[in-house]
Amino acid sequence: MSITYLEAIREAQARALAEDPRVFIYGQDVGAFGGAFKATKNLAQEFPGRVIDAPISEDAIVGAAIGAAVEGMRPIIEMQFADFSTPGFNQIVNHAATLYWRTQVPCPITIRLPSGGTSGSGPFHSQSMETLYAHYPGLIVMTPATVEDAYSMLLEAVALDDPVIFCEHKLLYNHLKAESLPTEAVPVGKARLARPGRDMTIVAYSAMVHEALAVADELASEGTEVEIVDLRSIKPLDTDTVMASVARTGRLLCVGESWPWGGVTAEVVSRVACEGFGLLDAPPQRLNAKDTPVPYHPNLWAAHRPTARSIAAAARRLLRI
Repeated sequence: MSITYLEAIREAQARALAEDPRVFIYGQDVGAFGGAFKATKNLAQEFPGRVIDAPISEDAIVGAAIGAAVEGMRPIIEMQFADFSTPGFNQIVNHAATLYWRTQVPCPITIRLPSGGTSGSGPFHSQSMETLYAHYPGLIVMTPATVEDAYSMLLEAVALDDPVIFCEHKLLYNHLKAESLPTEAVPVGKARLARPGRDMTIVAYSAMVHEALAVADELASEGTEVEIVDLRSIKPLDTDTVMASVARTGRLLCVGESWPWGGVTAEVVSRVACEGFGLLDAPPQRLNAKDTPVPYHPNLWAAHRPTARSIAAAARRLLRI
């Protein structure tokens, strides 16, 4: 019996609710409706009074969660889409992120962001907000790429005393499956070697890990061994694992679905260039979505974001340098 990425998120929330009476879920339509993507399906019936529908005000939702956290609770907030978190931006970055620094009072809130694009979703339901939140000290930003990480990292997020931005990719919800839930987990802040290789390193996170793995399979048939590093979290960022991989391969391509300007890929390339320049046999490269709003049309959307095809082309260019 297999379990999907979405079911793993639901199971993690159920376990958190069962094991800790301080945990509650708050968000729009998370109760009887079960959430926009059914990530809280049946949880309101299983845990009466602890899966609470919120008004359509992200600012108020996050503010209420911060207040509850100050009083000792551990809220899980569901945003219907990552894009919709921006009305709560002030509460997240100016209050939650700074609370412990200002007052020595922890702010253990977890904000779930259904992130990334899907075909036909357009510019208001497809954004990847991880770079924006990673810019602010005090926030932890998780980007799980596997069913196992979706489960274990969400449980870890709820247990942490810091505010966590949990970026779960919508494209993975029902397409990604695993045989079972994990009993052990890699700690947050530690990257995962998703595939060993010798000729080049591709660093990716979230849904782009699977595009990169497809590229590695394709290039393996041509005699090229690509190493894949899954960042797992981007704040904190595991520079050591990236450096160790580049030391083995001498080449780096970093891939992200978000926009290129000042993004995660830029940070990874910058760190490698500054701290590991002598390890490189070629200039480090990065590949992101196009620097435009996300288009509606499926064909335009496919051309907008990195895919296995565009990543493979970038990898081949890098191998020729």
